[in-house]
Amino acid sequence: MMASGDVVMRKLKPSDIPLAVELSAEAGWNQTAEDWCTLIDLSVDGCLGIEVDGELVSTATLLCYGQRLAWIGMVLTRIRCRGRGFARRLLMEALRLADERSIESVKLDATDQGQPLYEKLGFRREQSVERWWRPGPGIVVRDREVNHETSKDDWRVVDLRAFGADRAELLARLARRNPPLTSGGSYLFSRPGRVSSYLGPCVSEAPGIARTLIERALETHVGGGWSLDLLCENAQAVALARTLGFTPKRHLTRMVRGKNQRGNEQSIYAIAGFELG
Repeated sequence: MMASGDVVMRKLKPSDIPLAVELSAEAGWNQTAEDWCTLIDLSVDGCLGIEVDGELVSTATLLCYGQRLAWIGMVLTRIRCRGRGFARRLLMEALRLADERSIESVKLDATDQGQPLYEKLGFRREQSVERWWRPGPGIVVRDREVNHETSKDDWRVVDLRAFGADRAELLARLARRNPPLTSGGSYLFSRPGRVSSYLGPCVSEAPGIARTLIERALETHVGGGWSLDLLCENAQAVALARTLGFTPKRHLTRMVRGKNQRGNEQSIYAIAGFELG
């Protein structure tokens, strides 16, 4: 794609996944090989990397939800290679791709370390997001009317209203990995993580149903406990997480470039992930 001496920027390939997992693990992040595979499969042209002497040392991903929204994630650089402008170079390429596709809004969840760079590239603050964690299991739930099946049409209608952009393809991919718990038009996805199991996305227009779904998921015994990421402006989601024994572990800032369009975020009890939105 672009080269300068022994430094090459290019698209990520499935064969890059083992080194990509090493990068995210070095940063202490929770993604698994399957999470990386999902990103590459859903965004063949938007997953970017920089290699030095044939070794993958930096990444960034751009996942497009139609023309309305694109999400930037997995902005990583090996510790020994930081300070060489790799992240900025990848971000500029990701933004070029978004502009080329006439994407209306580009969003990301920024660490404190990354926020100044994103501001220089035209991003502005939208709201706070946090990762919360609890050990598991410990909750016994009986007589809950939930199941493991819902239709693609249900995902499209419910999630489009909540998220504000069409990510039915992502939800279908997550469902193939692990079918969601559902109740009416509400649903909760879960998946394994490298450090802890992950809950999200969870969408419900009724707080009681959201609680039922999360309690049901927490019945499952997992090593490393459970993590979920929530929007701090959703007071009901924060209160529910606290009631169920979760505590905040990590704080990020959601940032936007372009139109500041948002969905019905009060019905989002857990997002899909910092790298997915």
